[in-house]
Order: sequence, then C-alpha cells, then structure tokens
Amino acid sequence: MQAAPVTHYENFPVASVLCPPHLRQPIAAIYAFARTADDIADEGDAPPAARLADLAAYHADLMAAASGQPPSPRWADVFVPLQAVLHSHRLPVALLADLLSAFAQDVEKTRDGEGYAERDELLDYCRRSANPVGRLLLHLYGVTDAKALAQSDAICTALQLINFWQDLSVDIPRGRHYLPRGDCAAHGACQAELLALKSTPENARLIQDCAHWARAMMQSGAPLARRLPGRAGWELRLVVQGGLRILDKVDALKGGSLHTRPRLHAWDWLVMAGRALVR
Repeated sequence: MQAAPVTHYENFPVASVLCPPHLRQPIAAIYAFARTADDIADEGDAPPAARLADLAAYHADLMAAASGQPPSPRWADVFVPLQAVLHSHRLPVALLADLLSAFAQDVEKTRDGEGYAERDELLDYCRRSANPVGRLLLHLYGVTDAKALAQSDAICTALQLINFWQDLSVDIPRGRHYLPRGDCAAHGACQAELLALKSTPENARLIQDCAHWARAMMQSGAPLARRLPGRAGWELRLVVQGGLRILDKVDALKGGSLHTRPRLHAWDWLVMAGRALVR
C-alpha cells in the first residue's frame, strides 16, 4: 500500500518532483503520518477528551507498527506504508512519537485556554512539533553530522513559527495562542485586544518582532540547502524561500495578519524559484 497523496495546502513542496525519486514514497508516508495526527488534534468538532484518546490510540498503533505487529484497521492507510518505511529505512521512532506529544500538548493548551509564557517554552514545543520532520528527512538522506542537524532544527522551528504568525487570524478565534506572553508584555500589547484581533501599533510591533525572530532563525539554517546534494538541496531551497516569502507578506501587512491570512499564489512560486537559484 502506498501513502496517500498530499492534498492539504502547504507553504512548501512535499515529496515533489524535486525530491529524489527513491525517497518520494518514504517521505509521503512520514507526511501522511504527521498530517493525520495533526488533523486528529485540530480538525472537526470532537471534544478534547476524544482527541486525546484518539492520539493515544494512534501512538499505540505507531508502537505496534514499529515492533512489527499488524497495524489496526482504523488508520491502516497510514500505518501500512509507514511500517514498511520504518523497517526498510530504520526510521527513529522516537522522532515520530515526539510529534504526537506536541499534538497532544496543543489539544491540552487549547482546552485550558493557555498559551506560552516565554520563547523558550514555545521553542520546546517546536522541538517536538517541527524539528523531528527535518531530522527524519536528514536520516533518509544519510546526513547525520551535528551541524546539519542544528541547521535543520533552525529551518523547521522557523517554519513552525512562520506558520503561527501566518495563522493568527485562524488560531486565535479557535483558542490557540502562540505569541509568548513575555513578548506581548515587552511590546505593551494588550491580551484582550489580541484576542479580539484588534490592530494596534503595539500589536503590529509585536508581530513584526516575532516575524523578525523567525526570519533570523530561517536564515541561520538556510546554508543547509546548499550542503544537500542534487534534488534534495533544491527542494530544501524552495522550502526555505517559501517560509521567507510568507514572512514578506506578514511584514507587508504591518500587523494585519491578525485579520488577514497571507497565502502563496502562483506568482510567489515564481519569485521563490528565482530566489532559490541565486541565494
């Protein structure tokens, strides 16, 4: 059984024609695992207790697949392809489990109406919600040195942060708060105004500063794209440029991402391709 094709909107290519052909199916299997778990945590109208129970069952299926047991029929379209990849490519199961830990944390924080106090707390979430994907891809590429792993972590954390600042108008009404309270206080941003999606000079400065944080992190990891050979390197260049292009749009809105969600369009992909060639 092959992994399901990518159908969600993304800011970057996933298992695209730029991906080395022999890795498209393994990457698609990893993506399907992560995307399905994220949907369990985030989509539909299930109550938090049901979401957490489903994530626990999903984790149990991951452990079963990793130990060679037949996956349950509930998510067979995810775990049958993933089980083959787990064994053929010796994927680190702990990285996949970290993703589930982060998704469960999202459910709990949304349930409790709780955000993040400081950047370090948010970075720990990104360590589990985003960085495992990059490390899994490097594992498939056979890249294991510490510098590459650190650069991959920087890119993945930046992509997660960019997603937060892109989705403010969507996340806040759903009870998800990722702007650290310490940053809000530093910029004099009012929590009540943020929750009301109200544009103020303070909120605009807060969002701009958080966008600059994500940009600096992305730029610190970007040299990895030129270290990876062939198609893998070109795909990563587009991933980096996709994130930076969204930040361009966040900056242009001057805090307006509180009520407008920036997206990539056909012209943006041309811009990204041009930048990938020269940067």
